[in-house]
Amino acid sequence: MLKVHNLNVFYGKLQVLWDVSLHVEEGEIVALIGANGAGKTTLLNTISSFHHPASGTVEFLGKRIDKIAPHSVVALGISHIPEGKKLFPDMTVRENLELGAYASAKGKEVDARLDEVYQIFPALKQKKNELPRRLSGGVQQMLAMGRGLMSRPKLCMFDEPSSGLAPIVIKEVLNVIKALRDQGTTTLLVEQNTQHALGIADRGYVLENGRITLEGTGAELLQNEHVKVAYLGL
Repeated sequence: MLKVHNLNVFYGKLQVLWDVSLHVEEGEIVALIGANGAGKTTLLNTISSFHHPASGTVEFLGKRIDKIAPHSVVALGISHIPEGKKLFPDMTVRENLELGAYASAKGKEVDARLDEVYQIFPALKQKKNELPRRLSGGVQQMLAMGRGLMSRPKLCMFDEPSSGLAPIVIKEVLNVIKALRDQGTTTLLVEQNTQHALGIADRGYVLENGRITLEGTGAELLQNEHVKVAYLGL
């Protein structure tokens, strides 16, 4: 479904990604783990076409997307749920959700998608007329995820969805990601919580200092000695 090949990305003269290659097959959860500053968010932003690579390619469903506009990436079926939620604080929960369908649906179709999101996140329906700043961190994360699902994406990219959340909420968020996979939504998951990420992933990659250094199944990476020492504290 997604193929990243030999990607090199710069911020000005500073190189951030070096020859990064990975792939995501339809129906998988693929985890991307690494320390802060490793380049994980930059990689997602490049796939979303917020950044354009100096060299290398990004393909989605056989089509190159590394030079097209971000809204065109969304239209092809990729949803990017960013780190830090990036909600609109002065718009209601419902209005934030509706923005997720802005480019792909109108009228009754938007209402149908809202119902789908409310089924996944009942708390959002209960609080649909509230402002995000009045919500708990967990419900804010649900809102960010729900907004991303409003475009009915083929591929969801989650950037640190467990950041700042209580353990019980983290479990709920990860269960939603697993349920989405079971319903046919493919996932690329960026997550610093290595144990949780690899625990639900079909496959994973380790990104260190802008380079892919390891790859394997989730189970294989959890047993890898370098991963245990560097990311699990074992």
